Amino acid sequence: MLAILLAYLIGSIPTALILGKLMYGVDIREHGSNNPGATNTLRVMGKKAALFVLAVDAGKGALAASLPAFIPTGIDPLYLGMVAVLGHCFPIFAGFRGGKAIATTAGALLMANVPMFLIAYLSFIFITYVTKYVFFGSISVGLSLLVFSLIFPTAGNSLLFGCFTLFLIYLHRSNIRNLILGIEPKINDKNIKKDRIPPGGSYPFS
Repeated sequence: MLAILLAYLIGSIPTALILGKLMYGVDIREHGSNNPGATNTLRVMGKKAALFVLAVDAGKGALAASLPAFIPTGIDPLYLGMVAVLGHCFPIFAGFRGGKAIATTAGALLMANVPMFLIAYLSFIFITYVTKYVFFGSISVGLSLLVFSLIFPTAGNSLLFGCFTLFLIYLHRSNIRNLILGIEPKINDKNIKKDRIPPGGSYPFS
């Protein structure tokens, strides 16, 4: 139980929100796509800030998946990593308004199962490159993990990743709605640069 609680609390650290408030004086949830994750950090605060958020958010998943090395528990590291993903998406430290799972999932998989990590994130890169929509790449992470678990069955993983895929679709429901309405920006959409803050400012992560 302690390991599950710690995994959730680790995941709940709102990296992008903290960075935005400390370094830019803004709530990132009120800018760009309003999502406190690495992709919106790139859109709003630039590459250096996005890389920082990506590294820390991935580190949260990796740390949670590493907890069995420090705390006696019979829980699979992968499951603890996924608990951190839940914490990232619904953080107690940020009013349960969190990110969309992808970076923290990467860290959890990298620590718990490298083959799954490679398959999921090669899929993410390929689908995002082909479609030019990050959210399609994000949803493909869940789908690729589901397919992998069906081909190489491990007790519980098919159910886990089936639920995870549905969870990703739920998290990206606003992107799906925007796509239907024709207003979802592609990664190469020049208009998203208008969301960058501050214009011409000199900030540590600009």
